[in-house]
Amino acid sequence: MITKDLQNKILSALQQQRENFTGSDAKYSISIGINAAQYSRIKNGDTDKVLSDGQWITLARKLGVNPNSADEWKTANTPIFQYITTQLELCQRESQTGLLCDRAGIGKTYTAKYYARTHKSVCYIDCSAVKTKQRLIRHIAKEFGVGSVGRFDDVYDNLVFFIKSLPTPLIILDEAGDLSYEAFLELKAFMNKIEFACGWYMMGADGLKEKIRRSIECKKVGYTEIFSRFGDRYGKVIPFDTKECERILQASAVMIIKANSETADINTLLRKSVGDDNMPSLRRIYREIAKERMTV
Repeated sequence: MITKDLQNKILSALQQQRENFTGSDAKYSISIGINAAQYSRIKNGDTDKVLSDGQWITLARKLGVNPNSADEWKTANTPIFQYITTQLELCQRESQTGLLCDRAGIGKTYTAKYYARTHKSVCYIDCSAVKTKQRLIRHIAKEFGVGSVGRFDDVYDNLVFFIKSLPTPLIILDEAGDLSYEAFLELKAFMNKIEFACGWYMMGADGLKEKIRRSIECKKVGYTEIFSRFGDRYGKVIPFDTKECERILQASAVMIIKANSETADINTLLRKSVGDDNMPSLRRIYREIAKERMTV
């Protein structure tokens, strides 16, 4: 059962996101997966039997609202967060492209989602959930509030037209290595359609770099062009030097712990976050803090 307190948290997050959404209420309702009449009612405080529990949970997930915790996750301004945010700002402001391939568990996804929630005309896509060309394009259309059902060609053309009408849109492709070959080819064609009208930022772990490198070496059609559109270089936050890598990850972990816990023993949490490579994982830090909160 969805409590009134959780509904209020979701409504607050909706209001914040709506301020950063470029488009009408009708388009915004499409982007969050409810109809315009439902959005109009809950926006005005009428929540009684308007949405099902499943719809409320879906909204909470999309908006990053945690139904099991009264404490919101506080963003720490780590070196990693600063680097990726600066990259995203540049890509959006100047309609450029960026490609980030770096180790897992450093906060790439968190930073990208946070940026998308707090900036206008930004579309965050988890490519692991939309691997095919149809699902990819339709999901981008939905996130921008353009109709995502009907003939694919109509959805495609409407999306191109709408993106070109926005001042400085940005599309973030996370877990991009999970896209199918067909989706990569469609991505190349789609980028051609909106060239200079939209910024792009592609992210993934080291597997994405290997997939692109191997496909180019095998002369697989499309990958050389995609790599060229993303600047012919792999961006990286974490340095190769082991000591420097450990220093940055530890400093970032400490900043996250201090921002999100007043009672945690920092050294204990750091030890729990270390993996087989003796490096802290910021993802594991999140899990350890979440477990600590449950015991308080």
